[in-house]
Amino acid sequence: MTATVGVDIGGTSVRAGLVDGYGTVLDTARAPTPTGEAALEAAIVAVVTSLVERHRVGAVGLAVAGFVTRDRRSVMFAPHLAWRGAPVADRIADRLGLPVVLEHDANAALLAEYRFGAARGARVAVLVAIGTGIGGGLLLGGAPFRGAHGVAPELGHLCLVPGGRPCSCGKSGCWERYCSGTALSTTAVELLARHPGRSTVLAREAAGDSRAVTGRKVAAAARDGDPLAQLAMAELATWLGEGLALVADVYDPEVVVIAGGVSESAPLFLDDARDHYKKVITGAGYRPLARIRTAQLGDDAGLVGAAALAAELVR
Repeated sequence: MTATVGVDIGGTSVRAGLVDGYGTVLDTARAPTPTGEAALEAAIVAVVTSLVERHRVGAVGLAVAGFVTRDRRSVMFAPHLAWRGAPVADRIADRLGLPVVLEHDANAALLAEYRFGAARGARVAVLVAIGTGIGGGLLLGGAPFRGAHGVAPELGHLCLVPGGRPCSCGKSGCWERYCSGTALSTTAVELLARHPGRSTVLAREAAGDSRAVTGRKVAAAARDGDPLAQLAMAELATWLGEGLALVADVYDPEVVVIAGGVSESAPLFLDDARDHYKKVITGAGYRPLARIRTAQLGDDAGLVGAAALAAELVR
């Protein structure tokens, strides 16, 4: 089997992995996500090239946190990335000299979980990728559902709080502004302002610059028993359960896979999120509920799925 490279392009990092036909990640490379379009494409080329120099590679798949055209050649819009109407696949292919395919990052992750992980065998499955923002994927009968124009399902920008926190997409109150790594940071800073004495750890972090209170630091503080950090995690759990109930009302999935970097902290919030989901779903107590599972492939799901799609180019 020819190995392929999958690249997960998120708002924080560009992660590339050499993946075999069994979904095993054999080697990796990583770089921070630049802000400019040219710099972003240079970073992608650099991480892929570092793998190509060490291995034989057949094709490349890019998992993008944004809207991808139905032919999977261009990025129409990406809230956390620089691309707007950009023919990314052709540009990267020209620079690498390899076939390249694009996919929405959550679709790629769900495809990987369907083939190799937590959604295996499910007829209807949803993936909620919680990282810098929220990505959503929907699988029907083993195939990603992309909608009429290639942009479905954009779950992270469902409005859960009308008039709520402003979002980089241009709207306010989006789900990802209350349930993501950046949302966790925002919630902790807001709680610090209301309860300045409840967390000496996070208060020290925020003293110089509130941006130092990252989602990872909040999760670490919660694991160490910090009461304010635990309160922030409880709010995230509530909003996760609220959003999952809305998603289940629309799609009625067999399984929901929770993926992305924040899923690494699932023991801190997932049980509470399940409980809230069960309470607020329409018809609570009188309908089957989706199984809510964490991604078995962890943070590698997006790049594994992208690599699996790339493998279809060289069969």
